[in-house]
Amino acid sequence: MDWDDLRVFLAVARDESLSRAGQRLGLNASTIGRRVARLETTLGRVLFAKTPQGYGLTPEGQRLVAPAEAAERAATEAAEALAAPGALSGQLRIGAPDGCANYLLPQIAAVLCRAHPGLEVQIVALPRVFNLSRREADMAIAVSPPQTGRAVMQKITEYRLHLAAHRDYLERHPPIRSRADLQGHRLIGYIGDMIFDRELDYLTETGVSAAMLTSNSVSVQLQAIRAGGGLGIVHDFAIPFAPGVVRVLPDEIALTRAFWLIRHADDRRSDRLTRLAEALVGSLREEVARLEQQVDTRA
Repeated sequence: MDWDDLRVFLAVARDESLSRAGQRLGLNASTIGRRVARLETTLGRVLFAKTPQGYGLTPEGQRLVAPAEAAERAATEAAEALAAPGALSGQLRIGAPDGCANYLLPQIAAVLCRAHPGLEVQIVALPRVFNLSRREADMAIAVSPPQTGRAVMQKITEYRLHLAAHRDYLERHPPIRSRADLQGHRLIGYIGDMIFDRELDYLTETGVSAAMLTSNSVSVQLQAIRAGGGLGIVHDFAIPFAPGVVRVLPDEIALTRAFWLIRHADDRRSDRLTRLAEALVGSLREEVARLEQQVDTRA
């Protein structure tokens, strides 16, 4: 049995789509379809059933998943065994909420790639929880630990958030000296029914008015604040990327959250992924501290 065909099988099983599996592997959908058909012919089994939702596994296909994943781990371990001592190479896909993906991971990835030229880093920014069992990412950063599934969780670091606005907005509106002064100001925040984790429901926790300018992306929210659209809860580590944005009522309205690193349980056996996880965790801690220090110094 060809390992490359098993690799294609796993991609289709995880993505439930020929086109998405092709995007993952750098192949077109027709090639993916031919490779699946070849594997089914070799095994004499139908592995997928076409449904309105995509390609679902048949019972025979479900039985093949575990052996295929074992072959995947063996191939990864073989590549690691031949790698130069200390070097990290291959592809690393990191899933993260868009605040982390926009304001922390780019500079961390740049440092990793300079230190390890053979490493390819992919940053997937999505405003939802990642499904590691479907291998949407090699590891994911989350704002709260998952309650179900086979995963290894590690707390990375805490970070702070404050109410913030652009100086131009504050100059054009009445002064804000207490929570009561927030009445009549436009609040910026999340679209209520698109909050995918209760840890992101900032405005409810702070007790301020409901937002009137909303987005499911914290990056969009910050750009709206920077444009003078109103006040909103902002990650302290993002403020250095938004000139003119300052904290408002920092002693009264302040939140603390934490980032968690989530890995698939089977990946603990991979020395490569463990070393990458250690580098990622250490770098995130340092970068959050560095950016928050800039805000404290500027305040």
